[in-house]
Amino acid sequence: MAVNFASPHTFSLPFSPSSSSTSLQIQRNSICSLHSYHNFSPRNVTRNPIVAVSCAANASAAAAAATTAASTEKEEFLPPLEVSEIDVKCKKWAWKGYTINYLVYPEVKSETAAMNPPLLLVHGFGASIAHWRRNIPTLAQIHTVYAIDLLGFGASDKPPGFEYSMEIWAQLILDFLDEIVQSPTVLLGNSVGSLACVIAASESSRSLVRGLVLFNCAGGMNNKAIVDDWRIKLLLPLLWLFDFLLKQRGIASYLFDRVRQRDNLRNVLLSVYGNKESVDDDLVEIIRKPALDEGALDAFVSIVTGPPGPNPVQLMPNITVPILVLWGDEDPFTPIDGPVGRYFSSLPDRLPNIKLFLLEGVGHCPHDDRPDLVHEKLLPWLANL
Repeated sequence: MAVNFASPHTFSLPFSPSSSSTSLQIQRNSICSLHSYHNFSPRNVTRNPIVAVSCAANASAAAAAATTAASTEKEEFLPPLEVSEIDVKCKKWAWKGYTINYLVYPEVKSETAAMNPPLLLVHGFGASIAHWRRNIPTLAQIHTVYAIDLLGFGASDKPPGFEYSMEIWAQLILDFLDEIVQSPTVLLGNSVGSLACVIAASESSRSLVRGLVLFNCAGGMNNKAIVDDWRIKLLLPLLWLFDFLLKQRGIASYLFDRVRQRDNLRNVLLSVYGNKESVDDDLVEIIRKPALDEGALDAFVSIVTGPPGPNPVQLMPNITVPILVLWGDEDPFTPIDGPVGRYFSSLPDRLPNIKLFLLEGVGHCPHDDRPDLVHEKLLPWLANL
């Protein structure tokens, strides 16, 4: 997740169908509306049709789909894990001299899980493994679920003076798949975590990635990511000034201290989530606690002021594995009518391996905002892999 101090169209800071092969279907779910503090209201915007493309090549494919649908009906939407349970079950992995925090759930692989690809959950900026607490038990019914704290977040190391980049996180993901998971894996990412997964999938040459699930994918690591948006180009001088100010330790420390206060965090989260009931005390602490660690300020400054990283526009056409895109239509950071949202909404018409569903009334973090809506789309897609 993120906070964008400059523009509603890019990702930046951590806090502040099925149908025949020729048919198109629009998928929407209706719940409450979100008014963001960025003065963006998706209800006042004329929407472009968002399509979910589904191909049924022959009778045997249809029969297979019927079989997987029957097995999916047996799955239940389970209650979330307690944050304390996640903390206890986490393990440590040494990567390039740093300690990386990760979770395997369940710890003993079941027969069913052994027949299905494992999943790796990658959080967004400012979040951690526990941000997936509402998804892990449901997904673990038929998959072995891994979740990771990226370097600089959660309970992973936050080395002082480290220069963070999207490429570093993508390499971390690939090395984790190679050393820990050791099996072709479906990557699920939110926001900047989505982009890290996209980069990893585009660079994987050993079939480590079995599929991709992207929740409101970011356009870059910070505000300087430009995706053909003249508004962002106009704001670049202001963004450069903001970078300069953040590099002044006193200013950065003052801003970071304010951002990680409980009331401020709760207000930001309420502006990001469509379902306000999902913004509970646990969520606030999931974001706040790692921000108190030594090195958290350095990570904050490095990520905000660093290079935005590879652009998904150049990467997505090169990825051939199945991709599911789930997009909350009330996201104030990467809105569906913004340059990143418009690009992803255009992909199902052009690339046969991509399905996209628009989730109405959902914000920047669909998996945690409305996990029920996410699971309704995600579980059948995973079953059909």
